[in-house]
Amino acid sequence: MPPAQSIPRQLADACQGVREAIPQDSVAGVQPSFVAAPTSTQEASALLAAATELGLATVPRGSGTKLHWGRPPDQCDLVIEMTGSSRVTEHAAGDLTATVQAGRSLERLAGVLAAAGQRLALDPPVAGPAGSRGTVGGALAAGAAGPLRLRYGTARDLLIGITIVLADGTIARSGGKVVKNVAGYDLGKLLAGSRGTLGLITEATFRLHPMPAAAAYVTAQNAPPGVPGLLAAALEPSVSPVAAEIDWPHTDALVSVGVLLEGDPAGVSGRAAKLADKLDEAGGSAVTLSAEPPSWWGTHGAAAAGGTALQIAFWPGNLGATLAAIQATADQAELDAAVGGSAAAGVLALCLPAAGATTAAAVAAFVTALREAVGHGSSENRASVVVQHAPHAVLQLVDPFGYVPSLSLMRAVKAQFDPGRMLSPGRFAGGI
Repeated sequence: MPPAQSIPRQLADACQGVREAIPQDSVAGVQPSFVAAPTSTQEASALLAAATELGLATVPRGSGTKLHWGRPPDQCDLVIEMTGSSRVTEHAAGDLTATVQAGRSLERLAGVLAAAGQRLALDPPVAGPAGSRGTVGGALAAGAAGPLRLRYGTARDLLIGITIVLADGTIARSGGKVVKNVAGYDLGKLLAGSRGTLGLITEATFRLHPMPAAAAYVTAQNAPPGVPGLLAAALEPSVSPVAAEIDWPHTDALVSVGVLLEGDPAGVSGRAAKLADKLDEAGGSAVTLSAEPPSWWGTHGAAAAGGTALQIAFWPGNLGATLAAIQATADQAELDAAVGGSAAAGVLALCLPAAGATTAAAVAAFVTALREAVGHGSSENRASVVVQHAPHAVLQLVDPFGYVPSLSLMRAVKAQFDPGRMLSPGRFAGGI
């Protein structure tokens, strides 16, 4: 840790909640000098303007559940702690919309909305020591989503308005507070998944949905080649699932398929019984119906400490080939891979355990081989394998993002939004 530094007057004047950083504030191993906790968009604006004037590179932080994703920053002088900016500024229950400050945790937001019989249909995996789904701003910046993405999409699909602060302190707004508002440029789509490299998200407005009256989970098992058939049965229009997940704890084990149905009690009960029959006819074994989710539901994507987590995105119709490629690559590398996630939506998580006898070189070679096997970067398959997080030794050997066809455009956008590279420099694809 660098020697303690006195807090610059410009930072202290801009934000009351400024302190010297401690080792626990490090970002992917990079130690900042200061931490600031703005409580409003205006305070965040003054803070970023002061940081840019001082030449301080900044990294936003919510609850920290996804702060270790991606590359370590090239420079990190100031961490902007957003959890102090956590109010629900407006909940228009009649319009099914809510405007929320970025530091609000998804759990606390869910509590407010549930009182009105509503929800934000966003359920990224629980992660971190506190077992949190993260904050509104963190979920947006990371592009995180969970099982409900099949029916409702990701955070960017539910977003209808956003407020951000650029590196120089400029406040920019896009969208509005009603579902059909189309005013302005769609900054929300641009900022979603940008990992804090374009602007600081301070407030967001979301489309909400009613809480379902009833829910049922139908599960079955099959060998990997039979999984596409089970999902095809689950996705028939008469079934109408809101989520369809898989769990493959080891590549020599059977795959569990879980399907979530929601709606009125009678309709859910009838569709669940129909789906159970369809899964049995499609070759599924151990078919079960329950009002509670299976123990593995929504847990995929968080590797053990020191482990490696990958996100594999592919055309859903290529699921069979993708599972076969994973199995062949893991067998050849003699690595124990756990796989799961939203197979019907074309997104899977693959986790490798902490090093042990497995070297960083072996993990890096596995990533490279898997990318080749699934056609990463191929215009035909359009699959991708992204290293969400891994030990530093692994990231030194393999590019976490790999080939990105739109990289030149992304760099041009970065240059427009943050020409001085003051926001999370180096954290995204291509060192953006």
